[in-house]
Amino acid sequence: MRTIQELFQEGLSRLKDLPNPHLETKLLLLRAASLSETQFFTFPNKKIPGAQAREYYKLISKRLTGFPLAYLTGTKEFWSIPFKVAPGIFIPRPETELIVEKVLELSSGRKENIVDIGTGCGNLAISLAKELPQAQIVATDTATKALKLAQLNASAQKIKNITFARGNLFSPLKRLQLMGKCDFIISNPPYVPRKEWKTLGREIQDFEPTCAFLAGENGLEIIKKLIQGAQVFLKPGGYLLLEFGYSQKKEILSLFESNSDWKEVNFHKDLSRTHRVVSGKK
Repeated sequence: MRTIQELFQEGLSRLKDLPNPHLETKLLLLRAASLSETQFFTFPNKKIPGAQAREYYKLISKRLTGFPLAYLTGTKEFWSIPFKVAPGIFIPRPETELIVEKVLELSSGRKENIVDIGTGCGNLAISLAKELPQAQIVATDTATKALKLAQLNASAQKIKNITFARGNLFSPLKRLQLMGKCDFIISNPPYVPRKEWKTLGREIQDFEPTCAFLAGENGLEIIKKLIQGAQVFLKPGGYLLLEFGYSQKKEILSLFESNSDWKEVNFHKDLSRTHRVVSGKK
């Protein structure tokens, strides 16, 4: 049997060309051998059973094909919360935390109705539910698999203030009779133009769901529908917040300005100083 340290060094030598090989090797070893971080650092000479070592080698081999780390470990951290993720469901990105930040800035702190359209694993809805326990949140998705995973994540965080609803765009909101009742509608929609699809890494192209990224020729297919349809469901003074692509600011501003129901349209930069989120007030 090999020790923790021996297995780590073997994995590191195989994954050395990845951007963050030390972290990825450690996470795969923790996953395969059911180790805690404390055990990893405290008992480097602990011997690992052969079955767990073989699982570790299998995970390394899959990682070398481009299979996303989050799918291999089964978790992805967002807003300092561990979320279960699975193949076929969009993996949360840290830049999307900007939506959470902006909702918290704009929130009154009182009981509010928040809708998360296209919730995926539930990262936005659950993060806000923890920060705003008095809020009533609706999280929607077209995929039953995504909603089931989001519900598991909500249960793991002991979240009680989220209603999960299946359907496309605003159809679940109509069913729940939320016309004119929402304080916030938020979404991280698909926004990649067709011409940019091939520029994305193979981890995205080969393994993540295409429908979570591609949105027509210019990437604005879903964003346009959200901007045009959200006013029906927002209260006066309610906000729509959307994530978007680095080159889409001008077109998105035009979409908001073409509808007189919107005011106070603001663009917000992420940590890389890229405009990433837009907010519009009804």
